[in-house]
Amino acid sequence: MSDTTTTDRRAGQALILSAIIALLVANSPWSGPWHALLTTSLGPTIPHLGQASFHAAVADGAMAFFFLLVGLEVKREWLEGRLASPESRRLPIIAAAAGMIVPALVYLAVTRAVPDLRSGWAIPAATDIAFAVGILALLGSRAPPSLKLLLVTIAIVDDIGAVIIIALAYTRGLDVMALGTALAVFAAMAGMSLFGVRRLTPYLVGFALLWLAMLVSGIHPTVAGVLAALTIPIRDARGKSPLRRLEHAIHPWVMFGVVPLFGLVSAGVTLGSLDQLAQPLPIAVALGLFLGKQLGIAGAIWLAVRTKVAPRPAGTTNAQLYGAALLCGIGFTMSLFIGALAFPDNPSAVEAAKLGTLAGSLLSGLAGYLVLRRAAVQECPPGDELEAGRIFACDERHER
Repeated sequence: MSDTTTTDRRAGQALILSAIIALLVANSPWSGPWHALLTTSLGPTIPHLGQASFHAAVADGAMAFFFLLVGLEVKREWLEGRLASPESRRLPIIAAAAGMIVPALVYLAVTRAVPDLRSGWAIPAATDIAFAVGILALLGSRAPPSLKLLLVTIAIVDDIGAVIIIALAYTRGLDVMALGTALAVFAAMAGMSLFGVRRLTPYLVGFALLWLAMLVSGIHPTVAGVLAALTIPIRDARGKSPLRRLEHAIHPWVMFGVVPLFGLVSAGVTLGSLDQLAQPLPIAVALGLFLGKQLGIAGAIWLAVRTKVAPRPAGTTNAQLYGAALLCGIGFTMSLFIGALAFPDNPSAVEAAKLGTLAGSLLSGLAGYLVLRRAAVQECPPGDELEAGRIFACDERHER
């Protein structure tokens, strides 16, 4: 087993463990003290914003590093990796777009009679890459490398869409001066990259300033992570990669620290009677993730391959592609994150969205695992070996 596969699996296990702990604590005698800890104010008082709670410090502060990592990965993949060619971008972009639109439509259809819930339409649109790839890693050789690459690429495009949604749909009360400061910092960072600054320290200082300006501006500060990542140089004069160096440096801290911590402070929901799950909001989120994701992604892949808009990923069967589409219904981290943004003044709605997220993600994860566990393994014919960045081979020769 490769180091990457082992890391993916352990990161997924860490996230699962944090979610289980959060659920146990939220439904135990320690729920009161735990809730008090999450709402405890800490850190300096920021003008017009006050002090942040422990939960906000994780969601608004620590998660900025998660988005920084996402941004670094997106830039690297777009310029040098799996998204570097138009052919490799086509299928993941089509699948990811359908995998965001259809779940949102399912959510809106279920909540059409409750206008106050419409702001949560983006909750089931996200895919949790750590969970999904972690489950895929448990399958070992039953999941071909091209399937993992497709799943990761869809999740990367999905993350881009989620960041755009957060920036555009969940921004309230803009501070024009702070926004102008943020744009000036971003421009300065882009200028450093353009004029040959290759040391990472100035960019990290810029990232901190950009985060603070975004926080005050009213745009969610985690967006600063993606914007900062776009300015990090991918190569220096010696051919070395500052971007890869930063990505490798923060990856273990983010995947084994920040993401499980976010799961720990966000996944805790009090489990009551089944009537709680039967409310429109959790049903809408759960169906969006479980039903909307598989319909959108599997349907888009089938249609794109059938019409020859994009080739089939190397060595995959229809059952494996369907299983991967199911795994994309695991929306844990980003869905919890968007759920809190969608209902900032309605704690009960946030809790209901958490319940729907957990239910939909659990159903998607179990169903995806079982489908892939039972799916027949298909190998590429000789001469179709998988190459770096070449995940779409075997083409229509695998059509049945």
